[in-house]
Amino acid sequence: MNRHHILVIDDDAAVAGLLEHLLETAGHQVTLARDGREGLALVGTNKFDLVLTDLDMPHFDGHDVCHRIKQEPATRLIPVLMITGRNAQEAKLRAWELGADDYLTKPFDTVEVLARCRSLLRVKQLMDELDSAEAVVFAFARAVEAKCRYTWGHSERVAAGAVGLAQRLGLPEADQGVLRKGAMLHDIGKINIPDAILNKPGALTAAEYEIVKQHPTQGARIVEPLQSIRDTIPLIRWHHERLDGQGYPDGLFGGAIPLMARILAVADVFDAISSERPYRPALSLPESFAILRTNAAGGGLDPELVKCFCGPSATSMLDPKNAVLV
Repeated sequence: MNRHHILVIDDDAAVAGLLEHLLETAGHQVTLARDGREGLALVGTNKFDLVLTDLDMPHFDGHDVCHRIKQEPATRLIPVLMITGRNAQEAKLRAWELGADDYLTKPFDTVEVLARCRSLLRVKQLMDELDSAEAVVFAFARAVEAKCRYTWGHSERVAAGAVGLAQRLGLPEADQGVLRKGAMLHDIGKINIPDAILNKPGALTAAEYEIVKQHPTQGARIVEPLQSIRDTIPLIRWHHERLDGQGYPDGLFGGAIPLMARILAVADVFDAISSERPYRPALSLPESFAILRTNAAGGGLDPELVKCFCGPSATSMLDPKNAVLV
């Protein structure tokens, strides 16, 4: 059996001691915390595979502990098992709302505690494996950019532009995180495009363009098996859609294109025209903004997003050295 690191947070020393003995006998490493404040401090400085927390505690109660763990990107995937003396349905529903992964009431059966812990630890192990796979996918995406010197750093710049626009629109941090990941992965499907097409100094033929147009679909298929980043699929698949329905791969029209895909499209087009390409030099900032506005007026990009992106607040956030939003 794998040895996992488990945090037990309970102000009742007898209950904490019982859980510690139970879990250590099962082969796990256990750390104890006497209240929610101490428990959260330990979560911030240690890597835990599972947290068992009492509900009624001084300083921070179990709901506070669960909420803070699930709100932080670095800890939100740690399973939380809530243990309480209450048997109220309201307390249980509140725990689910805050993201608790399981719930037990006192007095608890030791066999059931171990069974619940084993189940949650299996889920955590699967998520860790997905995170490892996710890291491989992001490395894969960087390798795609390395195929062409003209696209090196493109995804990072698009991510900065998309997140900057999302911040000005007041989107929540969770959406900004999805945008950042989606931007880093949006061109991963280009791994299937021959270098001769990616680096072609002249205009593409109709047949070559059809090959390029396959990359959003191919990228979505690459990411689809990974549950932890599946929320980036709409951005990857639809960042070349147009409001007039003339985009690809699905010809979505207007509001059928998700907001975050429309945001990504603005940042993507901006970087493409403001960066050097094998067939032309980089365009100036005023030229790039003018093209964005023309594109939006012609039914391509979202006009309101382009207006926000090109407005005075955006200009003040530009890095004058390379015209990239920061």
